[in-house]
Amino acid sequence: METRPPIPPFNLETALQKVQLAEDAWNTQDPLRISLAYSVNSEWRNRDTFINGRAEIVKFLTKKWSKELNYRLKKELWAFHENRIAVRFEYEYQNVQSQWFRAYGNENWEFDTNGLMTRRYASINDLPIHESERRL
Repeated sequence: METRPPIPPFNLETALQKVQLAEDAWNTQDPLRISLAYSVNSEWRNRDTFINGRAEIVKFLTKKWSKELNYRLKKELWAFHENRIAVRFEYEYQNVQSQWFRAYGNENWEFDTNGLMTRRYASINDLPIHESERRL
């Protein structure tokens, strides 16, 4: 059976670790590596897109980073309880036309007993910015 420590129930230390591991993984922009943190049948809502399972996660992230260039993400723990974690995040990217954006949002995560994420619900808003306004 696959495990992905830290595993629930979370305390402050393990919730912070889980958030940092997610941030580090997403900043690699490696869809396959990232997908391994999710259960085989993980459910996502990302903006208006619904994704089910690792294969769809890899496909979604591959497409995402073909359009979101120079991606850099920062996540922050918002709350946790037992097997759930809520985060706020921001990331910056440049589109293929060289316009910079900062995206803000919140994610709600739910984990199985092995520490794999079974649900990820993300609400995200993009704001065009000038390159001089970048923070990440």
